[in-house]
Amino acid sequence: MKSAVETLNPTRVRLTVEVPFEELKDSLDAAYKKINQQVTVKGFRKGKIPARVIDQRFGRGAVLEEAVNDALPKFYTDAVNEAELNVLGQPEVDITELKDGETLNFTAEVDIRPTIEIPDYSGIEVEVDAVEVSDEDVDKAVSDLRERFASTSPVERAAEDSDVVTIDLEAKVDGEVLEDGVASGVSYTIGSGELLDGIDDAVKGLQAGAEATFTSELKGGSAAGKEAEVTVKVTQVAARELPELDDEFAQLASEFDTLDELKADSRKRLENMKQYDQATQAQERVLEKLLELVEVPVPEKLLEDEINTRKHNLEHHQLGQMGLDLAKYLEIQGKTEEEFDAETKEAAVKGIKTQFVLDELVKQEKLNVNQEELTEHLMRRAASSGMSPDQFAQAVVEGGQVPLLVGEVARGKALAVVVEKAVVKDTNGEIIDLDDEDDVEQATETVEAAEGTADEAAEEKSEG
Repeated sequence: MKSAVETLNPTRVRLTVEVPFEELKDSLDAAYKKINQQVTVKGFRKGKIPARVIDQRFGRGAVLEEAVNDALPKFYTDAVNEAELNVLGQPEVDITELKDGETLNFTAEVDIRPTIEIPDYSGIEVEVDAVEVSDEDVDKAVSDLRERFASTSPVERAAEDSDVVTIDLEAKVDGEVLEDGVASGVSYTIGSGELLDGIDDAVKGLQAGAEATFTSELKGGSAAGKEAEVTVKVTQVAARELPELDDEFAQLASEFDTLDELKADSRKRLENMKQYDQATQAQERVLEKLLELVEVPVPEKLLEDEINTRKHNLEHHQLGQMGLDLAKYLEIQGKTEEEFDAETKEAAVKGIKTQFVLDELVKQEKLNVNQEELTEHLMRRAASSGMSPDQFAQAVVEGGQVPLLVGEVARGKALAVVVEKAVVKDTNGEIIDLDDEDDVEQATETVEAAEGTADEAAEEKSEG
C-alpha cells in the first residue's frame, strides 16, 4: 500500500491511497465466505459453493463490493498511522479506481487536530476580586441560619408579609380546570417567590377561610407558559417567630457555646467560600489570557457538531426539566435567536480551543494522571450525575469513557500549571498564591465549564 497526504487547510487533509490487488486477498476470501453462508445453490452444500460459481450466479461485482467495504477501514487506518495524523471524526471516502486483479485507489478527506505552538505563558498576569468579608456579610449569614430555626404559630388575623399560609389552589385555562391545576394544603411563605407571580398580592390581607382570584403565567405542568385564572383559598395563617440571637441560639444551631464563636466560624466559612471563588476566577481569567496567546484554527465540521450538541442539551435537558421551550427561554432572557446563535457559537469555539490548547500543554509538560486523581474526579462526576460512584464507574467503563475522564483531569492539571506560573493580584494589589495541589480538581471543573462538558454525565444518564 502507498499513501500520500495533501493539506487542504490547517484542520483538514486528503489522503490518497493506492492498494495493490494482492493486499485485498484476505478481504476477498472473507467476502466469499460471507456470501457462502448467506446463499443457497442447488447441487452444493451450504458454505461449500466454489468461488467461480458465486461469480457466475451473483456477479464478481458483489464480491468486490463486499471485499472493499471490509478492507477500506484497515487501509484507511494504516494510512492515518503512517502519516501520524491526529484525526477528528469520520472521513469522507471516495473510491477513485477499482480494477479487478490490478488495484484499488481511494481518497479520504478528514478533519485533523491543528498543529499548535504554545508560546511562553509565564508572563500572564490577571486581577481578581479581593477576599473581603464584612460584618454585614457575617450578620446576613447568621440571619439566614436564624431563619432556618424559625417556628410558626397560627394567628387569627389577616395574612402579612413573611407569614406562612396554608392554601388551596385551582387553576383554569380558557375556563377549564386543569387536571394538574388543583392542589390542597400547600404551605407558602409570603414574599418567598416560590410559587406563582401575583400570589403574594392575592393572599396578603386574607384571613383563614377567605379566597381571591388572580391571573398568572403557569411555570410548569401541562399548560406551562399559558395565562391561567388562579383561585387561592387561605385555610390557615401562621406567624413566623425567630429565635433570639444569643448564646442559647448558638448552642441550638451549631456546635458552639457562644454567639461570638458562631459568628467567628461564619466569618471563616465565608472567607473560605470567597477564596474558592477567587481561585476559580483566577483560573478562568488565566485560561482566557492563555487562549488569547495561541492561534487555534477550528475545524468547521467539529464546530458545527459542537454547536448542535450544545443546542440539543439545552433544549432537551435543561429547558425540558424547567418546562420551557427555546422560544420561551429566549423571551425570558430578552435575546433574539440570532444573539443566541452567536453566543452558542462563541462558547463552542472557546470550548474547542480550550481542549486543543490544554491537550497540547499536557504533551508539552509531560503530565500524567494518577489513580487517586482519577478516582477523585470520578467521585465528583458521579455526584453531579445523581448516580452512586459504583454505578457511574461501571457506566464509564462499559461505555469506554475512561480515556475521556483521564483527559479531563489532565487538562485540569495543565491549567493548574499555567495558573501556578501566572501572576495573580487582587483588587488591593496583593499577590495571590494559588499553587495548592488541591487546585487541580477545581481547575478541572473550570476547564469543564469552559468546554461545556460539566453536565455531560447527567445528560448521558437521562439519555439512557
